[in-house]
Parts: sequence; C-alpha cells; structure tokens
Amino acid sequence: MELAREPRHAAPDAGTAAALQEVLARHAHEEGALLPILHALQDKLGYVPPSAVQGIADALNLSRAEVHGVVTYYHHFRSEPAGRHVLQICRAEACQAMGADALLSHAELRLGCASHSTTSDGSFSLEPVYCLGLCASSPALMLDGEPHGRVSARGLDVLIAQARSGK
Repeated sequence: MELAREPRHAAPDAGTAAALQEVLARHAHEEGALLPILHALQDKLGYVPPSAVQGIADALNLSRAEVHGVVTYYHHFRSEPAGRHVLQICRAEACQAMGADALLSHAELRLGCASHSTTSDGSFSLEPVYCLGLCASSPALMLDGEPHGRVSARGLDVLIAQARSGK
C-alpha cells in the first residue's frame, strides 16, 4: 500500500521572497503577528501568494495548514491577483433582504464572471462579502474601496461603466 504524499509547493519567486522578507522583518516579532503579516503582504503584492505560506508558517512556528486556514477564512485575503477593479457585493442579511442576491446575479451577468473570480480580461474581480457596515443603505457594495449604498441594477451598470472608462 502506497502512502499519499504531501504535494510540493513552489518556492516563492524573487519578488515574492523579497516582499515576504521585508514584511517578516517588520512584523514577525509582534504579538499575534499572523494577521499583520498577511495584511502587509497583500498590501504590498495585491494578494497572498500560496508560495509565501510556508515561509510565513516557518517564521511564526505555525503549520502551513494554520496559515492557509487563516488566508482562506477571511474574505479580505486573496491567493491570486485581483482584477484592476474589485467589486464587492454585500451578502449579509440586511442586504439580502433588500435585493443583494439579485444584484450579485446582475453583476455576474454584466461582468461575465462568477462570484469569487475575475473577468477574462482581468478588469474586474467579483467578490461576495459579508457585511460592509452599510446595513441602513442596503443593498450595498464596495468598488475599488469606495462604498455605495442603495444600489440598483441600473446604478451598478453606471458604476461598472465609470470604472471601465477610468472616471
């Protein structure tokens, strides 16, 4: 009987390795350093490369699974680069009650990509999120870090068009 082998994980490229070393030098000594490290690395690279997970784990004396679990648990972290524009649509209860599910479906159709993915041209990443803190302005979304409340399908079309045109 042959035992299953743990998959090999690619070593980080030079740019990722340099960014990781810089982030670790700044944060590894902090109490509860994992989240600050993940935030700093994503701020620097735009995502948390899977190739950096083992280095983070080693620096913090954690398992690769523990670091991976945190990266995949929080919706804020991504393990691949996002599109040029990031569209986050709230899926919390208040927004769902006010039509967020229909708004998300409309976004998928307009962008031509599913939730948790990026358009084929790399222009938009579509991410469902759970609570943007705009419950009184449901349904809500965030486009490139800018919150928008009481968004209709037509309003979403306008926001997408503006983002595409660079306005």
